[in-house]
Amino acid sequence: MKIIIKAKNLELTEALQIYIEKKFLALKKFINILKRKEETGKTLAEIFVEVEKETKHHNKGMVFLVNTKVVLPGRSLVAEAREDDLYKAIVSAKDELKMEIGKYKFKKIDKNRREQRKSKSEVER
Repeated sequence: MKIIIKAKNLELTEALQIYIEKKFLALKKFINILKRKEETGKTLAEIFVEVEKETKHHNKGMVFLVNTKVVLPGRSLVAEAREDDLYKAIVSAKDELKMEIGKYKFKKIDKNRREQRKSKSEVER
């Protein structure tokens, strides 16, 4: 799994980069079922993380925006989070992305189950 980090209107420090990588590497266990059989240890997923400090003059305080995108076979999953704290925004985006990956995996598994049920009912006839 590859994590690509981009920062806008703020400095991407090494500590921030390590924090982001640590949080989003936790999603690796949810994506492991999407491995290619001939490639051991590698997954097909790439995660794009964009961390941004919004500069809207009507908002009081510092407003942070985290956009994430996961490119999976046949689909791209997107999550977005806005918070006053940068670290809260990162965690919120990770949680939303985890939920989206769960939906994607369930849909993929459910499709196989429906096909199996359909073929089983045809055999019984």
